[in-house]
Amino acid sequence: MIVVKSQAEIERMRVPCRMVAEFHQKMREVVKPGVTTQELNELAEQYCKQHRAVPAFKGYGGFPFAICSSPNEAVVHGFANEMPLVEGDILSIDFGVLFDGFYGDAAVTLPVGTVSAEKQRLMEVTEYSLYSGLDQIRPGARLSNVSAAVQQVAEDAGFSVVREFVGHGIGRELHEDPQIPNYGKPGNGPILKKGMVVAIEPMINAGTRHVKVLADGWTAVTRDGRPSAHFEHTVAVTEDGYEVLTCV
Repeated sequence: MIVVKSQAEIERMRVPCRMVAEFHQKMREVVKPGVTTQELNELAEQYCKQHRAVPAFKGYGGFPFAICSSPNEAVVHGFANEMPLVEGDILSIDFGVLFDGFYGDAAVTLPVGTVSAEKQRLMEVTEYSLYSGLDQIRPGARLSNVSAAVQQVAEDAGFSVVREFVGHGIGRELHEDPQIPNYGKPGNGPILKKGMVVAIEPMINAGTRHVKVLADGWTAVTRDGRPSAHFEHTVAVTEDGYEVLTCV
């Protein structure tokens, strides 16, 4: 069942969403060669403690960390570790919090120092695909219009769309209906309504779309070992379009 939020509920969601955005802003300053993803995870734990928020992912289905940290060919759900990041890596960071009964959720992919032209273009196209999808959001539009826009941008650039993982509704639960694939034909699916809040999150691969999950049961990586990028925003459907909640 899709939960339509009241304006008062959306106002309450602004707080955890802004926390997530502020943390990602901090990550843009911190991510550099020599830093470990375990150190980034500790920063996430500290941030939540300082803001009296609960890390949304830690313990969710048994996931052991506050952030999903996924470098290079890792698509999503990567485990933090003590291996230092090196020049030329890219790192996807997915982070969410629970505060005052509501969730916020967003992801970014960041360069570690100077990266290859391919990785830079992959990040740019993935972020552009996110905003192309968001531009389809308005009351009365079909949800698959978002999916189709993401797919078109990614594939027109010669990249591929991961199909095993999807965006989702969000609110009092981290994952609510509807599920939102990053591919599909326009004109299908639920009709968007004012007050719906969704997390749109394209995961785009430089090579094949196919992924596999590692032995840890969580980390998804590209089957061909080529890089992947991931961007996500939590957005509310407004009277005439949408509003990004996970922004500073």
